Amino acid sequence: MSESPGDESAMRALGVVLVVALVCGLLVSAVSVGLRPQQRANVETERIAQLELVLGALADIGQTRSIENLEARIVDLASGDYDDTQNVVTFDAEAAAGKPDSSVAIPADIDLAGIKRRALYARVYLVRDSGGRIELIILPVWGQGYQSTLRAWLVIGGDTRTVRALKFYQHGETPGIGSRIQEPEWEALWHGVPIYDDGGILRIGVKLHADSGGDSAYRVDGISGATRTTQGVDGLLRYWLGDFGFGPYLRRIREEQY
Repeated sequence: MSESPGDESAMRALGVVLVVALVCGLLVSAVSVGLRPQQRANVETERIAQLELVLGALADIGQTRSIENLEARIVDLASGDYDDTQNVVTFDAEAAAGKPDSSVAIPADIDLAGIKRRALYARVYLVRDSGGRIELIILPVWGQGYQSTLRAWLVIGGDTRTVRALKFYQHGETPGIGSRIQEPEWEALWHGVPIYDDGGILRIGVKLHADSGGDSAYRVDGISGATRTTQGVDGLLRYWLGDFGFGPYLRRIREEQY
């Protein structure tokens, strides 16, 4: 039986659709490949811009440094060991956290930062003294605030026990209220705050109530009218400095240096 004119038209239409789909696929692929260098350049530009903020925070505490002084390393968060198989320049922890094979779910009872998943690895920066010992550790920390994700750099001393600086570089909190977490006066309150008590128990946080009891020495005053935002700061610090965050890495440094 011969094909009808309608069948031939349908076949031709299908052929045109397949050709167009193939050409479009090739074009998208070519554009993607062509834009890859620009995308990498944009990532590197953003990374450098963030590090400039860190350097500004270090300058505020009398630690003038340049980007060349910062040693970047990738850390396996579960073990606390360095992992040199990851590309330290292009690694993106938040992108990795969105992929099941490069992240892990955070148990709800310890997800104080409210981020649900974290990458298996993290990029940290180190500043060493003239003898090669770690003088400063710069950790990326983030968590949910009132209206947005709060992203910051936490700088702690090489002994891992004291905050040297806390610098928020991105958020979408209420202007004039929650946004005050970026004010120099509030940032300055974190300089010198101890992270642990004498027994090694994690104590650092934000005073969320007038009476903070025995934790007063380890906590910074909250911001009036910005309770939810400062709760977010408290949660992200306690999560990232805990055992499911950078805790294993910080223990490793203490064991190696002290």
